Amino acid sequence: MIEEQNTIEKYKMIYYQKMIDIRMAAEEDIPRILEIEHDAFSPPWPHGALLSEIYRDDSCFLVAEKSYDSGAPQLLGFIILRQVGDESELFQIAVDKQARGRGIANAMLQAATLWARNRNVKTVFLEARVSNLAAISLYHKNGFCDVGRRSKYFTQPVEDAFLMTLQL
Repeated sequence: MIEEQNTIEKYKMIYYQKMIDIRMAAEEDIPRILEIEHDAFSPPWPHGALLSEIYRDDSCFLVAEKSYDSGAPQLLGFIILRQVGDESELFQIAVDKQARGRGIANAMLQAATLWARNRNVKTVFLEARVSNLAAISLYHKNGFCDVGRRSKYFTQPVEDAFLMTLQL
């Protein structure tokens, strides 16, 4: 676990000369994650479900934060990927509305993919709302392929999902 943490801590993104740190999520991050979660997902995950992911050995729960000279770092996004054997499933990825379009989701996805590779994962799966064109574009850009469609997979609102995979 320490080696994985060190690998993730070394993964940084420079975008428009601004440093974004990617690190493992901690308990004290949950309130901010819940804010982003409620804005991004319907229905959102409850506090307990997010908290339990932090302590799972098979879960890669990362946050992206930006440090400012004037104070504490601001948490801008998070990603949750869980491993089962030589496969992983991307459960969630979300970025604060004000920080979207800056490459933060891409950086988190690449860091989570690195975590999976380091754990000998061969395939990453995910489901994406068919209407979420920004997410689908991000996944395609990172090598995910469409492999199926799940009818009425999402609720609130009901919507189909594209099943996508990435071979590592």
